[in-house]
Amino acid sequence: MSSQPATSEPTSQRAEVRAIAADPTADVVIVGGGINGIATFRDLALQGVKVILVERDDFVSGASSASSHMIHGGIRYLENGEFRLVRESVVERNALIKTAPHYVRPLPTTVPIFSTFSGLFSAPLRFITHKQGKPSERGALLIKVGLTIYDFFSRDGGSVPRHRFHGRKRSLSELPALNGDVKYTATYFDASMHDPERLALDVLYDGLAAGPHARAANYLSAVAMSASGLRVRDEVTGEEFDITSDVVVNASGPWTDLTNESLGRDTSYMGGTKGSHIVLDNPALRDATGGREIFFEHKDGRIVLIYPLKGRVMVGTTDIDHDMRTPAVCTEEEVDYFFDLITHVFPDIPVDRSEIVYRFAGVRPLPRHDDTQPGFVSRDYRVEQATAAGRPQTTVLSLVGGKWTTFRALGEQLSDRVLDILGRRRVRSTAGLMIGGADGYPRTQRARATWVESHRGHLAAARTDQLLERYGTRAAALIEALPEDDRALRTLPDYSTGEIAYLTRTEYVVHLIDVLLRRTSVAFVGAVTMPVLEELAEVVGDTLGWDTERRGEEVRASARFLAERHGVDLTQDAVLS
Repeated sequence: MSSQPATSEPTSQRAEVRAIAADPTADVVIVGGGINGIATFRDLALQGVKVILVERDDFVSGASSASSHMIHGGIRYLENGEFRLVRESVVERNALIKTAPHYVRPLPTTVPIFSTFSGLFSAPLRFITHKQGKPSERGALLIKVGLTIYDFFSRDGGSVPRHRFHGRKRSLSELPALNGDVKYTATYFDASMHDPERLALDVLYDGLAAGPHARAANYLSAVAMSASGLRVRDEVTGEEFDITSDVVVNASGPWTDLTNESLGRDTSYMGGTKGSHIVLDNPALRDATGGREIFFEHKDGRIVLIYPLKGRVMVGTTDIDHDMRTPAVCTEEEVDYFFDLITHVFPDIPVDRSEIVYRFAGVRPLPRHDDTQPGFVSRDYRVEQATAAGRPQTTVLSLVGGKWTTFRALGEQLSDRVLDILGRRRVRSTAGLMIGGADGYPRTQRARATWVESHRGHLAAARTDQLLERYGTRAAALIEALPEDDRALRTLPDYSTGEIAYLTRTEYVVHLIDVLLRRTSVAFVGAVTMPVLEELAEVVGDTLGWDTERRGEEVRASARFLAERHGVDLTQDAVLS
C-alpha cells in the first residue's frame, strides 16, 4: 500500500465525530487510541472491515507516549524465560527498521560491566522462581551468554550487527568518561524510535486511507454499554450517542479494567507499573555517550538507560506499581535515583535539576502480578473474551499487555481474533507493509538529495530536508500545501506558520497541548516558553477559529499541564495567575 496521498489527508475531530454520529454502526469498535489499538485498527481496515476507533483523549496520549523511544527485542526477557516474546520482538524490530526507516533506525547499545562472574548463580534462581533475591549486577560471563542467545534470535540477513565485547582499555578508549572501574563493555544493536507519536499517527493514517469504512476520532470517550450499543461522549461538546457493533475491542492499555468497569463488567486483568524518564540538556553527558544508548543494571538490580536523543539526553526508567485512578508523574525521588545512576556510570560528569528540560511518566499495560516483583512480570500479551453487559449479541475483547515493538504482530493477531468472531477471512497481511512516510523514503544520501530536489518547490533544500526528516515522504503533501509567503515562527524558527497550520488542519488537533506534545517535539526538547505558547496559540487559533478568550484558555491550560505532568516550570509568567 502506498503512503497516504495528499488528496486523502486526515480531517478534523469535529468532522469525524459528526460522520460517526450520522452513521453509528460498525462491525467493530476499538476503544483506545494507543499504538496497539491503532495497529489493530489499521489491520482491520485493510481487511475491509467496517471499523471505528475512539479515544477519550488525544491519539497516542497515554502509555504509548511515555515509552523509552526504543524498538527492542527485550534481552532481559530471556531471564524470565519469555523466549517466544523475544523471538517475536527481534523479528518485528528488524522488520520496522525496513518498514519505518523514517522513524526507526539501528541503535548501538553499550552495557558497562564491572565484574566477571557476578550473577552467575543468582540468575538461574531468578529464572526458575521469578524472585529477585539479593540485588547484584550481572557479570561479563552472564551477559556474554545472554547476548549470544540474543544474536541467535536476531538473525535476519544483517538488519543489525552482532554484539561485540571489549576489555577495559578499549572500552575507556571509546568512552573515556566511563567509570574507571569498568572491566568490560558489551555493545549490541537494537533500534531507536525517535518520534513514537508520529510513527503511531502514520499507522493511524494508513488505516484511514484504506477507505470510508475506517473511521477514527480522538476526544470521543466510551462511557457505558447500553441496549443499543457502546455509548460514547464527545469530550468537546458533551454530546452522547450509541455506536452499534458486533465486537468491541478494549485496547485502553493500563486503563483496561477501568474501561470494562464503565462498560458494566468488573475485571482485574491489569497490574501496570510506572516508568519515568527525565530529559537533560547536558552537552557533556550527551557527548560522553558517544552517540550510543548506555544500557545497564543499576546496583539495585533495575535495568536503566542513558540515551542521547534530539540533542538532549534521556535517562530512565523506573518500575513501580501504580494506581491507574491517579495521574502518573515523575517524582523527585525518581530524579534522585536517575542522578545516582548517572554518577555510577559517568562519575566525573556533574548533573543537576536545572538541566532537566522535560519529565514524563507512563504506566506499562502489564497483567496483574500479585506477588511477582515488577521486573519479572510478563511483558507478553493475551486477549480476554466476554459478552457485553446487557447486550449479549456484542462480544468484548480485552487486550492485556503489549509493547511498542510488537504492535504490528499484536494488531494482526487481535484482528484475526475479531475476524474469526465475524466469520470473515483475512485478505492481506501487514507484514512487510511500508508505514506512512516510509513509502518511497530515500535510503542513501544520493537518493535523499534527489528526493529533496524534486519535492522542494519554493523551499530551500535545507528546509525540505528538515521536513523529510520530520515526516518522511508524507512531507510532500505538507510542502505542496505551504504558501509561498510562509514564514518561520518568531519563537520557534525551526517551524513555520504554514507547517503548524497544516498539522492543525489535517491531524485532528483539538487543543494546543496536542501540538506541543504529539504533533511536534517542542516540549520534549525543552523549547517551550510562554512566548512560544502564545505564538502557537495564534497559529492554531487562526486555523481552528478560536476567539481571544479561547486562545488565552489554551495557553493557560497547556502551561498548567506541562508544569503538573512534565515538570516544565512556566509559573514565573503572570498568564498562569
